[in-house]
Amino acid sequence: MATNAAFYERFERHAGGTGLKGVSTHYCPGCGHGLVHKFIAESLVELGIAERTVTVSPVGCSVFLYYYMDTGNTQAAHGRAPAVAIGQKLAHPESIVISYQGDGDLASIGLAEIFGAAQTGIPISVIFVNNAIYGMTGGQLAPTSLVGQKTATSPYGRGQLEGLPLKMAEMIALMDGPVFVERVALFDAKNRVKAKKAIKKSLQAQVDSKGFTFVEVLAECPTHLGLTPPEAEKWVKEKMLPVYPLGVKKELAAEAHWAELPKPTFEPDAVAPIVGAGAEAPPRFATGFPHTAWGDDISFKLAGSGGDGAQTTALLLARAAIHEGFDATHIPSYGPESRGGTSYADVHVAAHEVGSPAAPKPHVLLAFNGPSLTKFGPMVAPGGVLLYDTSVAGEVPEVADGVRVVGVPFTRIAKETGYPITKSIVALGAMAGATNLLPRESFLTAIRVQLGAKKQSLLAVNEAAFAAGYEAAQPKN
Repeated sequence: MATNAAFYERFERHAGGTGLKGVSTHYCPGCGHGLVHKFIAESLVELGIAERTVTVSPVGCSVFLYYYMDTGNTQAAHGRAPAVAIGQKLAHPESIVISYQGDGDLASIGLAEIFGAAQTGIPISVIFVNNAIYGMTGGQLAPTSLVGQKTATSPYGRGQLEGLPLKMAEMIALMDGPVFVERVALFDAKNRVKAKKAIKKSLQAQVDSKGFTFVEVLAECPTHLGLTPPEAEKWVKEKMLPVYPLGVKKELAAEAHWAELPKPTFEPDAVAPIVGAGAEAPPRFATGFPHTAWGDDISFKLAGSGGDGAQTTALLLARAAIHEGFDATHIPSYGPESRGGTSYADVHVAAHEVGSPAAPKPHVLLAFNGPSLTKFGPMVAPGGVLLYDTSVAGEVPEVADGVRVVGVPFTRIAKETGYPITKSIVALGAMAGATNLLPRESFLTAIRVQLGAKKQSLLAVNEAAFAAGYEAAQPKN
């Protein structure tokens, strides 16, 4: 990247970067995004910070920023740019991080994220483009649309049922975290100069580690307002300004300063105690990655009611695989209730690196209840293993060719041990016995590590539960 520019020399998005389209943005005529891009780029160059800047852009017209800015760029889910921006800042404290968002994104689905980020006060710069409408998706009502404004989803105009427009700059300014909040506009040359100054001031505050800054830019969207660019500028001036008055909403004293952010470390000796790892690597019992027809990436789905233990079993499975030197992922999906709601987990164990953590067609299904058996049983890959709790689950659904069905009464066995809560450990033992993917000692070691020194009194009970499940899953002569 050139040190004297923050825009790409050519915009590859258009016509392969050739001709006039290679040096112009794609935004609609009169759209404010192009101007805001320009002000950000100029400020980055003037401050000499383009090479250490990361821009974060989520869903909406703001997403296209990465086509034009020759900086670090990160895409975020709808509304989640502030959370991603904080992650970038904490991972690289020396970077300049810009969260670039529109009103449908920041003031709607991202409302919690922007409030959370603002209240932390962490030094990031949020540039908020408010054109009072959803631009990318077809002109729907936005949180900032004006009272009486007609949109695709408010054809009679915004009324009482739609609520009043949100004044984001004022709301952010009321919080303790931000150090600088200003609202600017783009409808004439004088206000464009002020907008550029506010954006540069926001970035300078981050350079100086002052704290969180927020610049709201009133912008035009001629396409969805159904106006010409000059008419849209007049509309912003005459209609938006009475609702969204311009000016600085908050500015702390010049001596405001955020404490220096610690630089993260990924050194094993420093990270190990945080994740609960000991100084010594756990013993390994596997002679190599399991040899199966499933290849070098085996997927599991563990499902049941909330409280059944699917997540605990999944965690122990992933931990056992990691202890053996394999790559493993555990992605939990919790139901609406901690007890009684649906809960499942996807686990992958790979010889080298997991490709995707999801398990839509698992090689192994561990079903703790009837609904999970019914829902996920037909999804098991051909030649896979379906293991379920016969104590509570009834009829097995139709499964793919070659799927081996193994029924073990997890619940009954756990009760017989005198500790019903060990059902998840019984299930883990049954899965180990039914698949033989890892040695028994691999799982027992994971259980010992999970219990830790403070719960060693429970070790014998858990080992007995594991052994009972393991034996119950063995083929009957």
